[in-house]
Amino acid sequence: MEALKTLIQTRFKTLALILVALSFSIILLMIRMKLNKSFFFLFLIWNVFLAIIPYTITMYLGTKTHLSKLKLVFGFVIWLLFLPNAPYIITDLIHIRIGSKSLLWLDVLVVLSFALSGLFLFYLSIIDMQKLMNSTFKKIPIKTITITILFLCGFGVYLGRFLRYNSWEIISQPHYLFMDILNIIITPFQNINAWLFTLGFGMFLVVGLWMFKNITSFKN
Repeated sequence: MEALKTLIQTRFKTLALILVALSFSIILLMIRMKLNKSFFFLFLIWNVFLAIIPYTITMYLGTKTHLSKLKLVFGFVIWLLFLPNAPYIITDLIHIRIGSKSLLWLDVLVVLSFALSGLFLFYLSIIDMQKLMNSTFKKIPIKTITITILFLCGFGVYLGRFLRYNSWEIISQPHYLFMDILNIIITPFQNINAWLFTLGFGMFLVVGLWMFKNITSFKN
């Protein structure tokens, strides 16, 4: 309980921003549901819940005063499995073509608001993990590892959006997942779309992280 109290006190502004962003997204979704009389975009609630999990993991790990290397590595693996769920919401923009043309602008706002919340949680979690890794492993190439993680997230989003895999399927049916991954790796020219998406989305995440980390340095 004391750890939770300390966490809320030290991250009050960040948690408040997350709450405002998520509340705005949900309000927009409710307005959309009312006007269109459709529950179609309700899946965004589940998607943003999955996006919260990586940030929750890094927040939890950050409360540990004596975090062992073994616990951090275990937490890192679980975190990495769920991490692509946060930027995945961006690809939900593909669903706006299903909505009403007269309220297309509202569909765009709804999906974008959830996508931006997911990205915000994503980058906060990345920065938290960088700090944890730096404090526990003093000599690791953190920038190289981070860039690798971002491109792995791009690949993870591809697996989720186009091959329809979920994070937990690495446990429930790992053989199918690993066979598809192996097929993409050993036959790159037959899976060019997977590589193009991974590189393109990965670069998008890299540029986004650079902007996110440097935005506070700009002065009016």
